[in-house]
Amino acid sequence: MGEMHTRCIGSSTIEASVVGLGTWAIGGWMWGGTDEADSVAAIRSSIDEGVSLIDTAPAYGQGLAEEIVGRAIKGRRDDVVLATKCGVVWHTQQGDHFFDYESGPAHRYLGRESIAYELEQSLRRLGTDHIDLYFTHWQDPTTPIEHTMETLLALKDQGKILSIGASNVSADELRTYAATGALDAIQEEYSMVARDIETTLLPIATTHGISTLSYSSLALGLLAGTTGPERTFSGDDQRQDNPRFSIANREKVARLMEAIAPIADAHDATKAQVVIAWTLAQPGITFALCGARTAAQARENAGAGRIELSTDDEAAISEAVATNLTDLDA
Repeated sequence: MGEMHTRCIGSSTIEASVVGLGTWAIGGWMWGGTDEADSVAAIRSSIDEGVSLIDTAPAYGQGLAEEIVGRAIKGRRDDVVLATKCGVVWHTQQGDHFFDYESGPAHRYLGRESIAYELEQSLRRLGTDHIDLYFTHWQDPTTPIEHTMETLLALKDQGKILSIGASNVSADELRTYAATGALDAIQEEYSMVARDIETTLLPIATTHGISTLSYSSLALGLLAGTTGPERTFSGDDQRQDNPRFSIANREKVARLMEAIAPIADAHDATKAQVVIAWTLAQPGITFALCGARTAAQARENAGAGRIELSTDDEAAISEAVATNLTDLDA
């Protein structure tokens, strides 16, 4: 394996590692809790291994993930391209009701004053004076996108955010964002088992020079090569009731892993690393966000950003995906 590959974010001059660290699980919420010491070690190990892109959000544990990231990057801020989000709020009940935390309701809201408040809270938790890439986390049907972009551009003019992204968008919403000429990135679910955006969002993003960050790149661990049919999930772990984690699906994934094992061996890589490398080789996918809760997981994910798959490798992996994953339970 060579050096960590990097790419630019949209039309900005910000360059980041192709593999990014996603911190949803680090927030603990919907993941059965979190070990803060392990999480800090995972973040620092990611940076040590050349991962500069770290993605977080206030919604991940109601600020806990951001606080952990802030502690982990203290003294190393210049090594990090920091992405966080706005728009899932619990400080106000304006906007559109989304779900309920144990402590109360959360709303999707992207009003001007709310975004400004959220940003200040994120800056405080993260221990920084600017965010490199600021996403709208989920879209607010009560606030026009044009108004949201006016707010974000004003914050960019102030130097508090350096580039702008949108997450979990429809094709029409993406077209509206793109029409402003100021959107640098989208962040959407994408993996071997979730490829809908190939025909909906990626063509639009590519046309407008907008980068795409895939989240759940290992499908919440389903494609990590370690989640076999015998694995059980407990507590508030979202996977225990997820049909994608049915035993039948995990058996199909196990057959996929057998098929790609020779390619992994040829690259002296793990199967999860090959899955991530394949994801990064797909047209329109710029960065792959991968969760890690331990230093070992972080190091493994980072290794994927140094793999060079050949055209034959990509074709063989794609064939294995088509053979084994076409009829997965949704």
